[in-house]
Amino acid sequence: MIEQLIVSFIASAAFGILFNSPPKLMLQCGFVGMAGWFVYMICIDNQIGPIPASLAASFVIAMMSHLFAKLYRTPIIVFNVAGVIPLVPGGMAYDAMRNIVEDQYDQAIQLAFKASMISGAIAIGLIFSEVLHQVMRKRVKG
Repeated sequence: MIEQLIVSFIASAAFGILFNSPPKLMLQCGFVGMAGWFVYMICIDNQIGPIPASLAASFVIAMMSHLFAKLYRTPIIVFNVAGVIPLVPGGMAYDAMRNIVEDQYDQAIQLAFKASMISGAIAIGLIFSEVLHQVMRKRVKG
């Protein structure tokens, strides 16, 4: 578990560099990605499937991104993009394409569907966080 957290931290921080995030925020980008991966792993360890686990992890990533965006006066996208990198099902999508090339369509369809469901769960988690943030902001103002 510790190794996975370290690798997710490095991957998130490295993608922060790749996306031209401010250098002073690389640690925060790495921390957001590591926290998201931690939530994902806790969900998986508790027998929650990868789709709801991705939803929960992306929600946490987006909430932390809102917090860091306020603290460091930076656009939220800086933390969101770097944070979701460990959750992206790239290996699964690759396996789906490999199975298509190998004429194993039944396996390819299953993998492609699962990869798209996980990707959708990540997007929904980010959207839920934004909606919750907007509702809380209106409630505090009004």
